[in-house]
Amino acid sequence: MKIYNKLVRDKIVEIIEADERTPKYRILDDEEFRKELNKKLQEEVNEYLEDNNVEELADIVEVIYGILDSMSVSKDEFEKVRLGKREKRGGFEKKIFLEGEE
Repeated sequence: MKIYNKLVRDKIVEIIEADERTPKYRILDDEEFRKELNKKLQEEVNEYLEDNNVEELADIVEVIYGILDSMSVSKDEFEKVRLGKREKRGGFEKKIFLEGEE
């Protein structure tokens, strides 16, 4: 038996079954789910850093949406927070690299 021991997307079980294989899985409780989402976020960030691939960025966003949902924070609420921070501190368009201050 192949061992994964990781959080997977919702349709993975169906995909495995459609390939005439038998998945072994369980449904996580809320605490386990949040912990596994955090691990998944790290996994996806590492994959992006290796490949600089837009598909990995999409995976990161999907995990972030999962985390927000687990926190009962809507995408709209999150976007308001993001835009508020952008308004106060700016974005990254100017490519500023701060070396220090005196």
